[in-house]
Amino acid sequence: MRIGLTGGIGSGKSTVAAALVELGGALLVDTDAISRALTAPGGGAMAAIEAWFGRPFVASDGALDRAAMRDLAFRDPAAKQALEGILHPMIGAETARQAALAVPGQRVVFDVPLLVESGRWRRLVDRVLVVDCDESTQIARVMARSGLSEGAVRAILAQQATRAQRRAAADAVIHNDGLTLSQLREEVGQLLTSPLF
Repeated sequence: MRIGLTGGIGSGKSTVAAALVELGGALLVDTDAISRALTAPGGGAMAAIEAWFGRPFVASDGALDRAAMRDLAFRDPAAKQALEGILHPMIGAETARQAALAVPGQRVVFDVPLLVESGRWRRLVDRVLVVDCDESTQIARVMARSGLSEGAVRAILAQQATRAQRRAAADAVIHNDGLTLSQLREEVGQLLTSPLF
């Protein structure tokens, strides 16, 4: 069973991913973590990023300067497309390598923040699970954990699929508004007993 897990920033998707591993024995393939590794100091994408975008987009430690790249990508769709052209094939190759480590009968959970936006993941997975919450909840959570301003968080949300678009792509939705951590884990546990999953 290949499960595509997605949700907007601040929805609680990473918490649900951890619960799927702990409660369901799933193998987690975290595409965001793969992307971060590729753009860390010495990461596999850094030479191509520096060659394409120039030294100003490389931090002093050799990692991607995320703030500079985020600003450029929001302002320039062609720059965003170029970055994706570098990263997506590398992320795809590493995703396939990690998924191949699953043992027979083990669920594989692909944690993909932009699953709906990519347009290709629906055909690569058996089920899509969306973690959803009110936009106001997302904004409050992201501001609390990252220190970003409300305007900056709203700019990120504007780049993502809408809640309606994600729910339309879902086989199941976990509504993560007002839930305690134990209640959220209980929701995941119930989902794992469903014939769908």
